[in-house]
Amino acid sequence: MKEMWNERYSPPEYAYGKRPNIFFAENLNVFANNAHILFAAEGEGRNAVYAASKGFRVKCFDFSIEAKNKALTLAKEKGVEIDYEVTDLLSYKAETELFDGLVLIYAHFPPSNRQLIHRKLQKLLRPGGAFILEAFSKNHLMVSKNNKKTSGPQNIELLYNTQTLQEDFDEIRFSRAQESIEILDEGPYHQGKSSLIRMIGKKK
Repeated sequence: MKEMWNERYSPPEYAYGKRPNIFFAENLNVFANNAHILFAAEGEGRNAVYAASKGFRVKCFDFSIEAKNKALTLAKEKGVEIDYEVTDLLSYKAETELFDGLVLIYAHFPPSNRQLIHRKLQKLLRPGGAFILEAFSKNHLMVSKNNKKTSGPQNIELLYNTQTLQEDFDEIRFSRAQESIEILDEGPYHQGKSSLIRMIGKKK
């Protein structure tokens, strides 16, 4: 899996573009001023770099060294600094209740460790800390069957539904948790009609 992502991130073109995810960018106001935000499975850094450009303190990680290289290049291009660590989610270690915000954009995990990872991540969030998630829903395979440019997991077990995510993140009080059909325009790998889950909440 790591080799696949390193291969995807190795070309100079950004796989999902340099612009931030629209849902994330439109909801930055859920984070307090100068919040310390954790971006898990952050890839090429487009969301973390955008947050840093808006004055937030940023910590991010991914298991792809190629992703980190691209993220640091983008940060330099935008004139900001980000703290980026190469590690996987099960190995990542940080103090509990360390962060004011947690962001998960298209971070998909198998059922065997999905809940474990999600519960671990929510422990890193301070009470009252804000949470944003966007991911592909279980309906994505049907919605995108005639569109090969949307990418996303092709195994339905890696796709999500809102009920499962709410159960996983049992310490989050959600103000928004819904599924919708959207048209993606994020680099070469996220194009066209997709079925998405979008969630916003705060830790209890």
